[in-house]
Amino acid sequence: MSERDFTHFNDEGRAKMVNVGEKGITHRTARAQGRVFVNAETFDLIKTGGMKKGDVLTVAQVAGVMGAKRTKDIIPMCHPILMNGIDLSLSLNEEDLSVDIISEVTCDGRTGVEMEALTAASVAALTVYDMCKAVQRDIRISDICLLDKSGGVHGDYHREGL
Repeated sequence: MSERDFTHFNDEGRAKMVNVGEKGITHRTARAQGRVFVNAETFDLIKTGGMKKGDVLTVAQVAGVMGAKRTKDIIPMCHPILMNGIDLSLSLNEEDLSVDIISEVTCDGRTGVEMEALTAASVAALTVYDMCKAVQRDIRISDICLLDKSGGVHGDYHREGL
């Protein structure tokens, strides 16, 4: 594969933002996930609302929405996208002692929202860490990945094996 096979390089081999002006507007969705593993004490504090910084799940959910909206500002080649909706679901997984995060982003546009969904899940996970770090330093963030996407010229994608 040569540099010419990559769409984010110009004729001089330097980075560029891809021109999506000729692409058709389609309905696009993307879902991503993340997991935050904590110990039993931290899990109980999250569950009972005992964390000193406040309601961990609510703050992380709002942070994830804010993160999706700011993706264009932190990922250099991402286009500004008018998103139709951003939704995050954070659930407590007692068996694994984890906070499980699912983000879903939708738009009607010329480029997909995969990066926005991944950013939302990542920022929510980082926020859980931030809210809990005073009581536990060895928190582990894991499994950030795209679950599925639809719309666009590359078609639909669904991650297998999760």
